[in-house]
Amino acid sequence: MTWDSFSPDETIDERAGSEDITPAPQDVEFMALALEGRHGVHAAEIAAFFSDYHSGKGDAGRSWAWAGVAEVVRKRQQFRTSLDL
Repeated sequence: MTWDSFSPDETIDERAGSEDITPAPQDVEFMALALEGRHGVHAAEIAAFFSDYHSGKGDAGRSWAWAGVAEVVRKRQQFRTSLDL
């Protein structure tokens, strides 16, 4: 099952049933890298927006995945900032 196989009106829970939909760590890392490459310093806020959006739609799986992306981006930003000191 892939992310793009979902309809915007369906939640992951409706489509997945008992299937484990937890994204792999490398998928979260790739999403973070792609978001940083496209949106730079705004990447964490954009990931948090998607997390909140999916949470509001009742899609806990996607919300959790995007929250993980936001966390990875913030950690990478903190690391880069510590190198600048």
